[in-house]
Amino acid sequence: MAKKKSTRKKATKAAAKKAPQRKASAKKHTLSEMDKKTIKLVEHTAVTVQRKINGRSLPELKFPVRSLANVTYDKKVGFFELGKGRKVRALSFNTVKTFAQTLRLMSVSKEMIENNDFATKREAYYVSKNWGACKFREQPESDAVMDDIEALASLDGLSREQLRYYPEEHGGALAGELVVIDRDSETGAEIRIDCTAMGTGAYTIPHSVEHLRFETKAKFILAIETGGMFARLNNHKWWRDSNCILISMSGVPSRATRRFIRRLSDDQKLPVFCFVDCDPYGIANIYRTLKVGSGNAAHINRFFCVPKARFLGVTPQDIIDFKLQDATHELQKVDIKRAQDAIKNDPFFKSHLPWKKALQQLLKMGVRAEQQALAKWGLNFVIEEYLPRKLKDKKSFLP
Repeated sequence: MAKKKSTRKKATKAAAKKAPQRKASAKKHTLSEMDKKTIKLVEHTAVTVQRKINGRSLPELKFPVRSLANVTYDKKVGFFELGKGRKVRALSFNTVKTFAQTLRLMSVSKEMIENNDFATKREAYYVSKNWGACKFREQPESDAVMDDIEALASLDGLSREQLRYYPEEHGGALAGELVVIDRDSETGAEIRIDCTAMGTGAYTIPHSVEHLRFETKAKFILAIETGGMFARLNNHKWWRDSNCILISMSGVPSRATRRFIRRLSDDQKLPVFCFVDCDPYGIANIYRTLKVGSGNAAHINRFFCVPKARFLGVTPQDIIDFKLQDATHELQKVDIKRAQDAIKNDPFFKSHLPWKKALQQLLKMGVRAEQQALAKWGLNFVIEEYLPRKLKDKKSFLP
């Protein structure tokens, strides 16, 4: 029996020695300057609220108003800037639940930063199910509170990604003359990704891009609206012949795609040319959002818009120059309304006469044209004729 007890003791001691060694081998998370700044914001907000309550006064939170009415646009700045409009949420009987939810989400953000973790918007909604009376009933509630928190954080130069709340959607696809330098999430080791060596596929932009570095000799970035057009250019290795980087936006570009393009453009001093459909949606939603941002997202435009972007096409004048009249579609009521609204109310289009003229020309023609309309002259006309001709005359690009 003594021998068995001795054996057990030895086994227990051996196990005890192993456990601390495993713990010590785990790599400790080092907070970045942005991490520290975010934690400071959360702690400052909490302390301010606590002091107000202890002082028998009602605490309040001030959030920027997110709307087109609260933005300004200056050509020299290059994007929609947030105005001075603020909305105040004071603690009251009617707001106590939302107030508590706001502070709880900020607390979760602090925990995620300290543990080097993240949550999607959907996960943030489900996390609240353990909050008792202040849980969210539906996800739109948690999304609205999260947007308010991001707006508050934006005043300190922070975005939702710094709060560790990541979007569900991934970034766009990329191909071309670029090496992306990423890192292993466990070891921190450098990973070099050659975007010319993706075979028949493409590199997918991750949901968080702040840590990425780049190496390239490319001359420009071509941001493309549709996946089909991106696939055609990539399949023919057009990026190799033109020494460029292709990025598929897949409609209105995601946050990750916009931030990636902005960081790549600034870091490598690359111009950005946009190739989208010639219709009010492609112009006033897709292109405008990429270049100057939007009213609802005015608090983050300085991070996610790409002021260097210019509109390569398809332009209303292209319909005439490339004889695409019989490959167009009639403008619908929603298209007409969107174009008229852009001319009359949008600060960006109102500030650029060439765009006002282009939209007025489109309305007069009464038609819209897709990128694929160029296939009228052959499947590879866009590669062999259209893009080469356009790139020789960059002065004709719309601002």
